Amino acid sequence: MPPQTTNNSSSDLEKKLNEKMEAMKLQQFEDESKELSKKTGLPYLNLKAFPIDSDALSVLDESDAHAGQLAVITKTGRKLKVAVLDPENPKTKEALSKLAAAGFICDLAVVSETSLALAWKRYTLRGAQESLNIISIGDTGILGIEKEIKNISDLKDKLTSMPVTKVLNILIAGALKIGASDIHFEPEEKTIRLRYRLDGVLNDVVNFSPDGYGQLLSRIKLMSGLKINIHESPQDGRFTIREKDNDIEVRVSILPGSYGEDIVMRILDPLTIKQKLEDLGMRPDTLEIIRKLLDKTTGAILTTGPTGSGKTTTLYAFIKHINNPDIKIITIEDPVEYHIEGIAQTQVEPDAGYTFASGLRSIVRQDPDVILVGEIRDVETAEIAMQAALTGHLVFSTLHTNDAAGAIPRLIDFGVKPITIAPAINAVMAQRLVRRPCPKCGKKQKIKPEDFEIIKKAFAKNGNERLKNFNEKSEVVYPDKCAACNSTGYSGRVGVYELFEIDPELEKLIQRSPAISDVREMAVAKGMITLLQDGLLKAIEGKTTIEEVMRVIGQ
Repeated sequence: MPPQTTNNSSSDLEKKLNEKMEAMKLQQFEDESKELSKKTGLPYLNLKAFPIDSDALSVLDESDAHAGQLAVITKTGRKLKVAVLDPENPKTKEALSKLAAAGFICDLAVVSETSLALAWKRYTLRGAQESLNIISIGDTGILGIEKEIKNISDLKDKLTSMPVTKVLNILIAGALKIGASDIHFEPEEKTIRLRYRLDGVLNDVVNFSPDGYGQLLSRIKLMSGLKINIHESPQDGRFTIREKDNDIEVRVSILPGSYGEDIVMRILDPLTIKQKLEDLGMRPDTLEIIRKLLDKTTGAILTTGPTGSGKTTTLYAFIKHINNPDIKIITIEDPVEYHIEGIAQTQVEPDAGYTFASGLRSIVRQDPDVILVGEIRDVETAEIAMQAALTGHLVFSTLHTNDAAGAIPRLIDFGVKPITIAPAINAVMAQRLVRRPCPKCGKKQKIKPEDFEIIKKAFAKNGNERLKNFNEKSEVVYPDKCAACNSTGYSGRVGVYELFEIDPELEKLIQRSPAISDVREMAVAKGMITLLQDGLLKAIEGKTTIEEVMRVIGQ
């Protein structure tokens, strides 16, 4: 036994020695790059966990990047930041000349061999993430099928007339035509249940025989870059549907179930996020506050709400509102769902050490004017985001809380000091999405007594002045059913919001680590219209229904 202990000690010592030598070697590379940086007058960069923009990386093919001993690491419009090993290398100069000839303006930084290898590794990671099967609509007949489908009834007729192995194109065409956000395949004991998510609500389409489901599953896995022979573990993949001027990404999730593998296909259509601030559904007073907040150059705006409440769409609307060539915007997202021209969007890559926290730390060093953090999930990310907001950056991010008031205690629960939170945040907004009544079958009727009581109760403590012209005889819209809305009574969605700004009184309250109820009470006292009140005001205006507001927000 003693000899074995000695051998182990010797092995550990050798391992530590090797690690030390490797660390010294890596540090030598960095020191050499710093020296070259001083000689050339170019800035030095260490690309470990650097926020490399995937759009920037694609400006140069991997083979050209290797040949030129460089990597394009960020892209803002026609401006590129390029990491180079040696700016005097003839091959590097040649590659830079090609970029300049293509109309790009290159800002150079000196990096080490280690850093450049890390940048090149992103090509592999990006390739693995984007090894998608790109499907052209023209090649699949989806476009022709889409013209024949007007609603779920038409889709059912199509589906029942052909074998399950041939229905995928029809399902995709139907989803695109009807505006479904998700397609669900749910194996049950004797049938496969097919559902679409329309306007946030799952709707049954058809049940079909399990015969052929295995082939359909295999086809979806192949298209999504998943392993066909894996049946007992969850898998996630994606593919792209290419239209003439529009790429629609489909994210696929496979989950083992009691009667087979469940499939969820989420459809990400870029057209759905091309909304202006004015199109989100904010009341004029809320919209005015948001515009004023977006004119600021420092501080944080946080949006809260559950998954599917439209937070990403809102943040992208913020970005699009302020985006111009004079400011630098960098995002860190998980994943980058939609690409916006002119900003640097980066995606968390844990395998490369690029997490929300490490990425945000690197982003701050890139001197951005505006930072979008997809989600604050931990204390490290929260603290860096708050510090960024305090040191000359406008920061947008999201939190998973039920209402706006819950954001403050959530940050404190993470471990962020109240003394940091109070001056860092400009405003907090909560949101939900409610369905709009179908314009064809929705009917205006005298409000039901029970519905009037709901509205009366919601505005009892504050906001009665907003109901001056509303009484028991007023009319509101009630849903009906028709083919145009797939017998749901609704078509489309609109946002419902509550928003409060941080003023000196709220700052003092935050520094006392308040409960959610304390924050909400002060925000309401200062004029905040709650989610429920905003929803009911929209119901009074005919933009939604009381039934829908209570389903989504009901308190």
